[in-house]
Amino acid sequence: MYRIQILQVLHLNGNEKDAQALILDSVRILEEGGLGESNVCIRRLGYLAQMFLKSNQLEDRENVQRKILHILELTKGWNSLDTVVAAESLAMTLQSVGKLSDAQELFGRCLEAQRSLLPEDHIQIGVKMLRLARLAMLKANQVRKLGNSEAVSELDRAKDLLGNTIRIAQHFLDRLAKQKHKIFSFGRQQDTGKDGQTALLILLQSLNELSQLEIIRREIQESREITPVLEAERALHRCLSAYKEYGTGRLITASSETKAEYLSCLKHLLNIMKDTTRKTEESRRTTMEELKDEIKRVEDEISPSQNPEI
Repeated sequence: MYRIQILQVLHLNGNEKDAQALILDSVRILEEGGLGESNVCIRRLGYLAQMFLKSNQLEDRENVQRKILHILELTKGWNSLDTVVAAESLAMTLQSVGKLSDAQELFGRCLEAQRSLLPEDHIQIGVKMLRLARLAMLKANQVRKLGNSEAVSELDRAKDLLGNTIRIAQHFLDRLAKQKHKIFSFGRQQDTGKDGQTALLILLQSLNELSQLEIIRREIQESREITPVLEAERALHRCLSAYKEYGTGRLITASSETKAEYLSCLKHLLNIMKDTTRKTEESRRTTMEELKDEIKRVEDEISPSQNPEI
């Protein structure tokens, strides 16, 4: 307890090196006492990993996270959500330092573990698939200089994952809409609403990513085909429709993060239409003006409200 109090003082005073040394020393003592796999030791290692992140010591953070994961694999196995959470944290660190293949492999293992722990259409499965899809798109950009075939293969993988994420999120929202009256009558709107907000957010994010994927594919293949552009537009129009159907308060009160994603979809769609619309296409030009008006409305809605002067 005394060591923890000293650690807190050092940390608050900005003495990161001394605080790190103190934690390492306490971990060593626990290990020498046969408590290297205890919850106390894991918590201290986790705190150390957070400190390494704060000081941008990512290599040290990775090593500590690998140690935590190894302990949890031995003590709890992959049938524990604690192990999955530790693995995801390590995978995000690996991604941040550019070790995309390692991160991809670890995220994939997390997904498989969660599939054995949760129902197949659980919203968290969709969250993990979206993360893997984004990682595949990053990897496609990383390997495109080595050859288009590998980059396109990663995009195909990302598209499959996004398709499954969209399916899971859409299914959840449709089921939530059908249960609306029942939820209200039993007073459970708040609990279900949180999952509903998550489902709407990942639906918008997945459709937004899908639109960008189609544009990236077109660039990689150096194609002038209009089909990928139309597919990108279709995904974004679906994003807009989903927000209007689910996120305007009738079913779900959209969070600020969801509104920001909706705004991103609007802007991406406007940019695509600017690139493809000819002056003679009056109907599309009218749609563009409507998009501009909606962008302004949403920007005003999510901007910090200004207090009236007194």
